[in-house]
Amino acid sequence: MTEPNPPNRDGSSYVKFGLLMMLSMAILGILLIAPMDSLGQMVASFIILALINFSAQEAVFSSRFKDFFRILAITLGIAISIRYIVWRGMYTMTAMDWISLVFVWLLYIAEIYALLTSIIGCIVNAFPLNRPELTIADYDESELPTVDVFIPSYNEELQILEITVRAAQQMHYPKHKLFIHLLDDGGTDQKINDPDPVKANNALKRRNELSAFCQRVGIRYHTRAKNEHAKAGNVNRAFANTHAEQVVILDADHVPTSDFLDKTIPWLIRDPDVFLVQTPHFMANPDPVERNYFSAFTRMPSENDMFYGTIQRGLDYWSSSFFCGSAAVMRRSHLEMVNGISGESITEDAETALDLHQFGLKSVYVNRPMVSGLAPETFDAFVSQRMRWAQGMTQILLLKKPYGAKGLSWFQRVGYMSSILFWLFPFARVVFLLMPLAYLVFGLQVYHASLMEILAFTVPHIVATYMLSTLLFGRTRWPLVSELYEILQCVFTLKALINVFRSPRSPSFVVTPKGENLDAEHISPLSNIFYWLIFLVGLAQVVGVFKFIYEPLTRDLTGVVLLWNSFNLLILLGVLSVLIERKQIRVQSRLPAFDDVTLQCEDGRVWVGHLYDLSVGGTRMRIKALNQDLPEHLKLVGWSESAQENIALHSRVLFSNIKTGDVRLMFEPRDDEELNQVISFALCDSRRWKSFQRRRTRPISYWYGVKHVVRVSFTPIFTHARMHLKNFWHNYTQAKE
Repeated sequence: MTEPNPPNRDGSSYVKFGLLMMLSMAILGILLIAPMDSLGQMVASFIILALINFSAQEAVFSSRFKDFFRILAITLGIAISIRYIVWRGMYTMTAMDWISLVFVWLLYIAEIYALLTSIIGCIVNAFPLNRPELTIADYDESELPTVDVFIPSYNEELQILEITVRAAQQMHYPKHKLFIHLLDDGGTDQKINDPDPVKANNALKRRNELSAFCQRVGIRYHTRAKNEHAKAGNVNRAFANTHAEQVVILDADHVPTSDFLDKTIPWLIRDPDVFLVQTPHFMANPDPVERNYFSAFTRMPSENDMFYGTIQRGLDYWSSSFFCGSAAVMRRSHLEMVNGISGESITEDAETALDLHQFGLKSVYVNRPMVSGLAPETFDAFVSQRMRWAQGMTQILLLKKPYGAKGLSWFQRVGYMSSILFWLFPFARVVFLLMPLAYLVFGLQVYHASLMEILAFTVPHIVATYMLSTLLFGRTRWPLVSELYEILQCVFTLKALINVFRSPRSPSFVVTPKGENLDAEHISPLSNIFYWLIFLVGLAQVVGVFKFIYEPLTRDLTGVVLLWNSFNLLILLGVLSVLIERKQIRVQSRLPAFDDVTLQCEDGRVWVGHLYDLSVGGTRMRIKALNQDLPEHLKLVGWSESAQENIALHSRVLFSNIKTGDVRLMFEPRDDEELNQVISFALCDSRRWKSFQRRRTRPISYWYGVKHVVRVSFTPIFTHARMHLKNFWHNYTQAKE
């Protein structure tokens, strides 16, 4: 059987896209060459902005012409931005001295970079692909391939690994065709023979513990002699010693749902040229921004949602969706063509996909969350992860040169360059952050324009950019949140990128810490750089106010730069909230659940209720008519969709309130079979993750987003001051004693 044409990507779709692009280019050309003065440009720009707004609305609500209006909005927005950048280059690049000229060009290059990534992003995400859901139920068992599941591990605790392994064993697939492998890079011969006896003993203890666990649950344990080539080397060692037709890779903390293979394997059966089926990484806990800043994990779309919910679907339309290191199935015969997982860069996943796309092979993206993992809990772990991603993608740019790679189509090159160029944002972000300082404090003429010209060219460009962003990412990104993420990362990532450009092969793979507990609230040790940035930007704000008052000849431009600087200061103050590491002692994160269940005790009494949240550790629920105290020990009985059976879980009551009916339970499984039931019930039902994402991926207005940011940006100032004073007093009293 061959792959059916997926929606929005048949032959007529490409013809339609070509015709729309021809029309769009005609509109773009007219807008770019039409001569206008500043007043005419301002009037035309705001008319075009109104058309973009109308087209964006029609692109959402019009079923027949939505593609036309979507392309029209994108084209008009790009036209405004290109006209702006051309105007900037032709009329505003003057300077009185060479230092000012350097800063003028730094700002202009940063703006060109921002526009280039915006245009490429518009192309990539013009038509996000929605694939139909397939199932292995449509095939005879004899047609199903054998599957090796690789779970690479380095330093994760057995508690984390056990949940992933047990969930993998419960995937709906013929058991004689499913083989689970734990790849232990923490118990290698190299580590066991470490000169440090403590480290050597810990490595030996880990090997013995994990190998015994694997033998007990019936999976295969792998280790190797040396820790060479990090995760790629670990996977390739196991790859050489296994033989199944398809290979699944799951990170140690990535728990698959029971339908993972059911929804992915059919794409590999239907088309022998498909080398990869990638699925989203659903994060079961908030990252530091979601937890510390908005406390809106269940209400606000995450950065993860933007990539997996929009960008990967956009890449999939252009046959450019790529491997993300986990939650994917890959064809062994295709991996053998490139000798397994590529390891030239530290982002071995995207590099492997690039290598295989060059053979003309296909990738598929299935937009259903079927693997739940752990996001970094602390800000320093978060930064460490993002630095690795940025360095790895830059290595691919320098070493693999995807813009000219043979075997790739033009749109695949655009897709890869879009993903790679994004990670160069620290250069532009630092320029945008500090450039107002150059003008307000040092008097450098970094932006030579009148107020009328700014209203005619600059403001429409900024507004059009945000309108296109809302059109493309409105459901998966809140206004200003991306700016916050970028400012949080830019200083650290900039240094890492400079090191890569100096020596492309020097970065080494760093494992992201996962499953950390935060016993007490504290200020992140990475805060000092942000204090300095706030001081500098705040200084620019104060000096700028005086400049605005006492230098009337430059008041128009000073006012504009002050608004720019105020925006930067607002985001920087919001960063302070992220840097307050909130206390977190719960081992497993709880996510919303809405199951109807009953509680049963040994004497036959029964209470009916429904769940509020759920984890493998326990649950919170409400009983409809609780008129008496609950016994300490009872059973929670309910339907497990993933296991397709009723389950009864031994539980202990931690809290109950007769007045409200609220009850908190801790699961106490008595044996391996019941532990499997707990894991299946809590983590193996993909409908929960799909429902959770659908509830939080919702669009909001730009002004609502701004109001939300303003509301949470000032309180952290006092919290930081209080905590530093508290630490100072504690250290002072300790020193006196």
